[in-house]
Amino acid sequence: MGGMCPKFISPGFDGMPDRLVLLPNGKAGFVEVKCLGEKLRAIQVRRAEQLQSLGQKAFVLDCVEQITKILEEIKNG
Repeated sequence: MGGMCPKFISPGFDGMPDRLVLLPNGKAGFVEVKCLGEKLRAIQVRRAEQLQSLGQKAFVLDCVEQITKILEEIKNG
């Protein structure tokens, strides 16, 4: 899709998602990568809720098949 997905590191601010997905035309989203079936920690749930309350997109990815759907949601906004 012509974007990038750098590892997102936020020292001193625990629970932020692992990846920042940046797509053309100013589209962005945060993605927490987990093993299949693994649950978010409480602080990760809180951070995702905070991001969403700011109008940001926050996702959990636990299988390869979800990648296309997540990218489409970010792209289509």
